[in-house]
Amino acid sequence: MSVMEIMDAAAPTHVAHRDNHTHRDVNGGWLRPAVFGAMDGLVSNLALMTGVAGGAVSQQTIIITGLAGLAAGAFSMAAGEYTSVASQRELVMAELDVERTQLSRHPKDEQAELAALYESRGVEPELARQVAEQLSRDPEQALEIHAREELGIDPSDLPSPAVAAVSSFGSFALGALLPVLPYLLGASALWPAVLLALAGLFGCGAVVARVTARSWWFSGLRQLALGGAAAGVTYALGALFGTVVS
Repeated sequence: MSVMEIMDAAAPTHVAHRDNHTHRDVNGGWLRPAVFGAMDGLVSNLALMTGVAGGAVSQQTIIITGLAGLAAGAFSMAAGEYTSVASQRELVMAELDVERTQLSRHPKDEQAELAALYESRGVEPELARQVAEQLSRDPEQALEIHAREELGIDPSDLPSPAVAAVSSFGSFALGALLPVLPYLLGASALWPAVLLALAGLFGCGAVVARVTARSWWFSGLRQLALGGAAAGVTYALGALFGTVVS
């Protein structure tokens, strides 16, 4: 019996999957972080600009505020994402080193541990032993299997801190640019920036529906309402503080 046949026996395929049944990508892949990064930029910069505009400041001040908010937020997102992913990767690598050492020093114990794991999932003891034995013949394959089963990670598919930082920077900057864009194109009032930003929020919410069970219009309206509420509150606060300061 081959390894693939044993693995198939150890994890029988559900009838629905044999009939080409598929699921949504519950992790969201690249789409989810990209869209949420853009929404973060949209909401935060729109709220920042409306808060400043509520204080009855000049058009130039609003533009500078929007550009500063874009740069500060994008760099902050990139730095935070890089640090977070790098720290997570370092932790994973350290745990993989521990597992690699154990496989080198105690190969039989690790093989027995893997067999016991499959057995606890309902695989017959002899079959579980055969699976563990064949998978343990290649040290790197054994490390990958133990990492998947014990740590829930794929050593060959670890996230890149640089990619995470660049994608976060780009998506946030793109979202934060929308409320500034009308001013850069010559607008002198706040409402074009608000309309464009709200349209962007609706679009982002609709795209998010691709990785959820909600309809596109529900997700779009929900994000529009949340972003609009944030902008409204900050505008009112800006107007209040502007009156008090003046």
